[in-house]
Amino acid sequence: MRGDEPYDRSESSVEQELVAAADAAGGIAVKLNLRGRRGWPDRLVLLPGGVAFFVELKRPGEQAQPLQRHVHNRIRRLGFVVIVVDSVADARRIVAERIDRG
Repeated sequence: MRGDEPYDRSESSVEQELVAAADAAGGIAVKLNLRGRRGWPDRLVLLPGGVAFFVELKRPGEQAQPLQRHVHNRIRRLGFVVIVVDSVADARRIVAERIDRG
């Protein structure tokens, strides 16, 4: 989904919406600052009911870089969910969907 709102043009807008959506759902979106570990997702989202998933944030229309895709696939092979989000609407949607799946 693109062009949700006029300000939906930066990665920081998408990130702010993800943090707000997680907070509104009673969870948290922890920023991952892993020094010396390139390619890791930007956030770990923790929601009520033990729901946890990683989120890579991108500007609208942007995709994960090759190193990021490699790291994401390693995380997935360990059984964790990694989602790439590139719009404000998608940030809202993934939190709502994950809450519903519980």
